[in-house]
Amino acid sequence: MTGRGDGSPGAAGGLTRHVPVLLAEVCEALQVARGGDFVDGTFGAGGYAAAFLDAHPANRVIAIDRDPDAVAAGAALAAATQGRLVLVAGRFGALDTIAAGAGFERVDGVVLDIGVSSMQLDEAERGFSFRRDGPLDMRMERHGPSAADLVNEAAEAELADIFFHYGEERRARAVARAVIEKRRQGRIETTAQLADLVAGLVRAEPGGLHPATRVFQALRIAVNDELGELARALHAAERVLKPGGRLAVVTFHSLEDRIVKQFIAARSGRRPGASRHLPAAPAAEPTFRATTKGPTAPSPTETAANPRARSAKLRSAARTEALAGRPLASVNALAELPGTADARGARR
Repeated sequence: MTGRGDGSPGAAGGLTRHVPVLLAEVCEALQVARGGDFVDGTFGAGGYAAAFLDAHPANRVIAIDRDPDAVAAGAALAAATQGRLVLVAGRFGALDTIAAGAGFERVDGVVLDIGVSSMQLDEAERGFSFRRDGPLDMRMERHGPSAADLVNEAAEAELADIFFHYGEERRARAVARAVIEKRRQGRIETTAQLADLVAGLVRAEPGGLHPATRVFQALRIAVNDELGELARALHAAERVLKPGGRLAVVTFHSLEDRIVKQFIAARSGRRPGASRHLPAAPAAEPTFRATTKGPTAPSPTETAANPRARSAKLRSAARTEALAGRPLASVNALAELPGTADARGARR
């Protein structure tokens, strides 16, 4: 399972819940030592927010998390900062509206650390991981349809699409068929039930991922609309950042990274795929300037200390003075589940 790296096994077998991934690199990308107002769109255990506050005495942070447990756990930190940290329950796809409501009309930096946090993975009752048996839940906000609802109620073709497009699972159709057969015998309610079912169909590679990893990832993304939230958050960051403000996004798998890469490329004035046989379309004024040529990866030292950081990538960009553009259809399309309906309306 990909995770945000907010925790790792402690020396005594417990959990160290305060290990934000690529922390030094994020702080450098956002130039937090200069002072300013920042949005932490994925508060988690508060690692980034705390580091931003420590970097300069004038720094203020508006922190957002859709998980009520994370917001409750961060209340003590917020209370201790004398107003420098404002912690809000909400979705980072609306971070510009949330920031404005908290008195942050324009900000100097935005960080997004995408994916599930280690606290969520390590708590069996949240149902994010197959490592510990628990209810098949996966809801970050603890309300709305759960992963169990999706697994037990969605059509076979929809499940296959979810497993293939969001999990990049090559045996998506076989897994979807097996789910349909299994639920005819009774509801699939626990993480162990689903993990065992998938493990019977997907071959484990020596030293590789657990066979159920991609299916669980796909369900989590679908249940929480994670890619849609990411696309909305990138556009919201564009609207809320001051000229010269910085955007830093940490992703953990190719689907997320593709969206961020496409957004920064498009908003930096690069137009991949333009035809030399057609007149050039008027180029919109760039709203961002990429601050690195490619993604930044964790150092070997960091991945050794926190294995969950191994797949992380950081991309960053600086805001220009141009007005925010209309949402990019190409970026929004990457966040959607591709339709496979035929002319009769039935999924293939």
